[in-house]
Amino acid sequence: MAMENRSVPADIVLPHLVYRNVTQACQWLSRVFGFVEHYRYGDPVSGIQVHLGQAWIMITGPRDGTESPLTLGLITQMLTIFVADVDAHYARSSQQGAVVWEEPHETVYGERQYGVNDCDGHRWLFAQHARDIAPQQWGAAVASQTP
Repeated sequence: MAMENRSVPADIVLPHLVYRNVTQACQWLSRVFGFVEHYRYGDPVSGIQVHLGQAWIMITGPRDGTESPLTLGLITQMLTIFVADVDAHYARSSQQGAVVWEEPHETVYGERQYGVNDCDGHRWLFAQHARDIAPQQWGAAVASQTP
């Protein structure tokens, strides 16, 4: 049996995102995207773990050569979060002031999604599965079979 750790509930990946102000970022992510705080640490607060359904992330302040995309003026990654109702999520996010860079649409690979920037310039895709489609059906070349 695999060991579980209640402090790190994600078994696949746990992204760490850097924000200029961790507490304000947590409030923004909760209000706009619907994330729920799990725990926080540090005095002053230096990290907060949040989740939206089964998607977990750590938000931290700048340190050790890390910086917010807003401070850098660059976007270095993008996260995709799967939600039950992407259109309802889009309505909430856009109503709460998120900067939409991609309107909701269905992709060639079968996802209904939209793209948005958060309060510190991190880029997000929120998506839900719209169709079950094999990679070869839309033109991808499969390198290997997965178990």
